[in-house]
Amino acid sequence: MSDDSFFREVDQELRQDKAKALWDRYGTAIIAAAVAIVLATAAFVGWDYWSQSRADASGDAYLQALELARDGKADEAKAALAALEADGYGAYPVLARMRGATLMAEQGDYAGAVSAFDSVAADSAIPMALREMARLRAGLLLVDHGAYADVAQRVETLTAETNPLRHSAREALALAAWKEGRAADAATLFDQIVNDDAAPQGARQRATMMSELIRGSGTSS
Repeated sequence: MSDDSFFREVDQELRQDKAKALWDRYGTAIIAAAVAIVLATAAFVGWDYWSQSRADASGDAYLQALELARDGKADEAKAALAALEADGYGAYPVLARMRGATLMAEQGDYAGAVSAFDSVAADSAIPMALREMARLRAGLLLVDHGAYADVAQRVETLTAETNPLRHSAREALALAAWKEGRAADAATLFDQIVNDDAAPQGARQRATMMSELIRGSGTSS
């Protein structure tokens, strides 16, 4: 046997001995880690499937409730939305509360609808964007079924320059002010909408029309 062959065999045996020693020392830990990874992966896949299944079921239930409402079956729709509010998953319970409040308003229960929207707006567990939308919806109802102070209480904070709901909030405040004979305040708010380049075209058109109407009537001074 040549020296090279001898050294290769010795080196191979040393490597095998080291590998065996490492396995004897860390083999159990390696197996445990591998099992933990497999179990964690299986748990994540199972949780993801479970979450998606619940979300899909809640989405289907919400669409069915909307269809009932469109078909004029308001009581059945409200019952379906109440069930979804209690047992739904993800954002659907909140959406069910919002849609239920809208159904109240459509049935003429404006006080109940405002109260329902206020309840959503006051719920700190709900994302801020939805809470602000609920405040806006309550304010819009109160334009016709409340006083300027009621509208302002809900939407005034939404009129800030950085708030994406500012155009609708300003329009609600302006209409409430005009309704109470506060023409100058209404004109100022409508002008804010007209001069805001980010305002939707429809909102700017309505604001322009109302601003011209107020100034044309001579009541804005």
